[in-house]
Amino acid sequence: MSNKEYYDITVIGGGPVGLFAATYARMHQAKTQVIESLDKLGGQVSNLFPTKKIYDIPGFSAIKASKLIDELVQQTKLFSPQIFLNEKVTGIFKIDQGFRLETTQRTTYSHAVIITTGIGAFQPRKLALNEAANFENKQLLYFVADLHKFDNKDVVIAGGGDSAIDWALELAPYVKSLRIVHRRENFRALQANVAKLQTTKAIFETPYLINQLKSESAEKVKIILKRVKTDSLKELEADYLLVNYGFVTDDTYLQKWDLKTNNSLLQVSSNMQTSVPGIFAAGDIIDYSGRANLIATGFGEAPIAVNSAMHYVYPDLRQPEHSTQLIKKFPEIK
Repeated sequence: MSNKEYYDITVIGGGPVGLFAATYARMHQAKTQVIESLDKLGGQVSNLFPTKKIYDIPGFSAIKASKLIDELVQQTKLFSPQIFLNEKVTGIFKIDQGFRLETTQRTTYSHAVIITTGIGAFQPRKLALNEAANFENKQLLYFVADLHKFDNKDVVIAGGGDSAIDWALELAPYVKSLRIVHRRENFRALQANVAKLQTTKAIFETPYLINQLKSESAEKVKIILKRVKTDSLKELEADYLLVNYGFVTDDTYLQKWDLKTNNSLLQVSSNMQTSVPGIFAAGDIIDYSGRANLIATGFGEAPIAVNSAMHYVYPDLRQPEHSTQLIKKFPEIK
């Protein structure tokens, strides 16, 4: 017998689906760990649109993204899986009793694995100016974490997609002034939201590109705009420049893990198992015919992955599926 310490289930990814998978695994009393590469739980939801309202979570007419994550984290912590942050899985290797996982911090072992990494490791697509780094995390920001940071401030938002327009709609009631810079006259965002934004104090600066940033003062930034296909320049002054040009992702780890993919998404069977027996997946990292790319979809896939993983680890043990049965083993939570 090996003297290595094994987890029953290792969940890779601490976003909404990963959190719920860990919760449901612990309801089964599985020894569970969550490995998250970022410094906090919540994944894309926490890092890309924490202030945005989400309308497709069952039971909520609308819920703020950060509130959803707070509730999921609280629920997960009730069942106490082990959570490891700032740790990236660099390799998964099949061994006799399951898998050896190599991370940036340690070597760990698990009988089964559930991958819930969503879009993969991601970072914002940054402003391509040499001087941009001098302003980052000061006047130049790529994420909105606290709406009230912008109370009565002059704000410029660069971008034409849904996230940029969502930011603008959320910030409009709080800011002193708001300008939207986009390289085209038309926006990629939902037209109903663009029309709604046009009824606010927002001023649209189109079609312009950001050409240069200058220090106006310790608090302000001067933004030099260049009109597309001309030499015409325009200057704006702002307390904050919010850039939302989308994000870039890294899915090369999937190839390193020797898992079958299609268009960078994991191929799974109906029980959420990947091409490698014992490795399961759920959420936006997977693909199958007819899948809807919603958080709610991932919430449905997580229990399937957990039940399948538990059957893989304990094939002869009958596993109850309903929460009313599972919760009996946690009397302090009733």
